[in-house]
Amino acid sequence: MATCKNLCALLLLLFFSFLHVKAILDPADFLALQSIRKSLQDMPGSHFFSSWDFTADPCNFAGVYCDSDRVISLNLGDPRAGSPGLTGRLDPALGKLSALAEFTVVPGRIYGPLPESLSDLKNLRFLGVNRNFISGEIPTQLGELRSLRTIDLSYNQLTGRIPPTVGSLPELTNLILCHNRLSGSLPRFESHTLTRLDLKHNSLSGSLPPNSLPPSLQYLSLAWNQLTGPMDRLLGRLDQLNYLDLSLNQFTGPIPDRIFSFPLTNLQLERNQFSGPVQPVEQVSIPTVDLSYNRLSGQISPMLASVQYLYLNNNRFSGRVPASFVERLLDASIQILYLQHNYLTGIEISPTAVIPERSSLCLQYNCMVPPVETPCPLRAGKQKTRPTEQCNQLKT
Repeated sequence: MATCKNLCALLLLLFFSFLHVKAILDPADFLALQSIRKSLQDMPGSHFFSSWDFTADPCNFAGVYCDSDRVISLNLGDPRAGSPGLTGRLDPALGKLSALAEFTVVPGRIYGPLPESLSDLKNLRFLGVNRNFISGEIPTQLGELRSLRTIDLSYNQLTGRIPPTVGSLPELTNLILCHNRLSGSLPRFESHTLTRLDLKHNSLSGSLPPNSLPPSLQYLSLAWNQLTGPMDRLLGRLDQLNYLDLSLNQFTGPIPDRIFSFPLTNLQLERNQFSGPVQPVEQVSIPTVDLSYNRLSGQISPMLASVQYLYLNNNRFSGRVPASFVERLLDASIQILYLQHNYLTGIEISPTAVIPERSSLCLQYNCMVPPVETPCPLRAGKQKTRPTEQCNQLKT
């Protein structure tokens, strides 16, 4: 008798487990998926929606992932590289998928604004709609999604400001808004977990207030904007950075010495208005340093000789190139050494010296005749030496 009871209990448990696995999709989610499907189409060559047959279980559709009777992840489009994407608009019915934790769209030709109904997705942790034609402003309501960790809206046509509400998201880890048309100043970012901030190729302006960026940042790119002011305001406590790109802005003042002691792999400060000497206090271990097209002056520090790819061209450096640079260049420790368009007066290198094939040296348009013939970038021009009157003017 006991054996029969145990068997019956086991069968009942298996039956209810089967019902749980085969649970019918919530009607609100079912209708939402239908609306989303009607607003989007496959681009020529794409067959993503071929599996979206609403006479079958939607949890088996391509890109749809369910937990019990709710959609928790929606990835629209074939994710394989080179596959055509989708076209159409994002339907406001997205907001009806209230259990959704992840929403992504592959690159394609989706246009129009982001639906404000996204703010109804209180469980959303990952939002990725990049390389499409999304326009309009970033909805301020995104700041209501307190679980959001990653926002990637890069390579679209977004305009307006970055909402301060986005900066206040407490668990934000990655914010990628590069290659849009965003303007205005940067908001203050309050997340203590923000590690990647990529805002390059926008029209952001203004100076950055102190401590507006969290010390958790590891990757920061603000390149190709219109940001101003001194760099030391930006750094604050950002000593965990391993990538920093502030190029093509209007930053002014000196380059703080302490930036060279950060654990960076790449330091891009070119095409700004930085001025004054560059004086690291110890050997720089950053592989790539680009300080070109600024207003930097003084002698070149021997502490920079340990940099593998060094761009100091188009500044106002003067004096002789330290001997340590020549040593490292000839043993191929330095791969690129661009010193053109400065006011340098000499370098201790033999005219018969052989520059390793994998290394590049450019010395033209300084206050000296280059002692060795080396190929330079085309944009360096054809003049080998700076006019004497310019060199004399610097001395005075």
